[in-house]
Amino acid sequence: MATDNVTYLARKAALPVDGIEPYIPQSGEEYMNEQQLAHFRHILAEWKKSLMEEVDRTVDHMKEEASNFSDPADRATQEEEFALELRTRDRERKLIRKIDKTIARVDDDDYGFCDACGIEIGLQRLEVRPTAEMCIDCKTTQEIKEKQIAS
Repeated sequence: MATDNVTYLARKAALPVDGIEPYIPQSGEEYMNEQQLAHFRHILAEWKKSLMEEVDRTVDHMKEEASNFSDPADRATQEEEFALELRTRDRERKLIRKIDKTIARVDDDDYGFCDACGIEIGLQRLEVRPTAEMCIDCKTTQEIKEKQIAS
């Protein structure tokens, strides 16, 4: 029982959004049934909402903090801080597009299966990376090939 609790807590900590419980499948339950699809749609929607709120906070922060410092070092520090925030938001903007694409896959009943080989990606992998499009084996192979090409 203790290992079940540790596994549950590890899965809960791995979710990309706080406040959502990990999905616990029932014995004999069909993969990517309506409950599972609803669970992942909820994760994706909450994750997108969280990212959009962060964008709003950044815009507000930049408006409030924008100052014309007379000291060049202070001005440079502020510009660097803003540049870092904007880079982070740009990555999040790309992630939001990927989340939207994944929500469309959920709606089209094309979610949870590997694009490369067609097998189940797996509930635990999808909870950690809800936008995953490949099973772990195909993704690992793809990354190895990319490293070989880059070398």
